[in-house]
Amino acid sequence: MSVNNKTVEKIAELAKLEFNDVAKEDIKADLNKMLDFIDKLSELNTNNVEPLIYMLDETPELREDEVKGHVTQKEALKNAPDKDSDYFKVPIVIKK
Repeated sequence: MSVNNKTVEKIAELAKLEFNDVAKEDIKADLNKMLDFIDKLSELNTNNVEPLIYMLDETPELREDEVKGHVTQKEALKNAPDKDSDYFKVPIVIKK
């Protein structure tokens, strides 16, 4: 599998990014290097290898979730630059 210009353009479109021709070539080269690395990993024998759940052998100590103060909806909206009765109003960031 290899990445071509069409693939880079599709990824850029999905990510809402624009690249010049030089950047597209750099991205294509980087993506192909990543795929080559993954192909190299497929050469390893992973039979009898248990999947990792944690990066360490130790089980992390998890703390209980505790509510330590909160802000009411009314207090949160008090300093909002633009709001209606219940919600923050924000500008549209994705246009199609």
